[in-house]
Amino acid sequence: MDELEAELAEVSARLSAGRAGLDRLRIARETVAEVLAEMTSPVPAVAVAVRQSPVAERVVSAYAGAERQVVGVLAVPNWQHGMGMEVLPSDYRDIVEVVSDAPGAVRAKQIAPRIGLPVSAAKIEGTRSELKRLVERGWLDKDTPGLFTTDRRRAGGSPNSLQR
Repeated sequence: MDELEAELAEVSARLSAGRAGLDRLRIARETVAEVLAEMTSPVPAVAVAVRQSPVAERVVSAYAGAERQVVGVLAVPNWQHGMGMEVLPSDYRDIVEVVSDAPGAVRAKQIAPRIGLPVSAAKIEGTRSELKRLVERGWLDKDTPGLFTTDRRRAGGSPNSLQR
């Protein structure tokens, strides 16, 4: 009997810890849903009661579950004529400025120290990823593998001109 009671106490403690963790996750999910809903909706958050728990009464946002409907945010927008660099996040803006100021095509390992990053493999690969994203969105060009230049459309050149 003592052995079974000890096992029951251990299982009960694990069950309580699991419930506490689940409650924390539920609260975090509801908080994120409320924040996302307030960012995307002009309608203010309204508190509503949902499924009553025998342990405690819960109040959540009317937007609970909205996190499933959020598709994503495009941090680096596609370049369009007349669009300025102020729409870019600061780290991407710094990269475009360094590439624009360079006399020719540049590599990621040349850009990283100029934007204040240490010259390590991880930081260079991160910079290369950001450079590729800027190329995909039309902010920069990639003439040859690993060499990045300003986008010809933004620089005012024709697609057939070579700007180095």
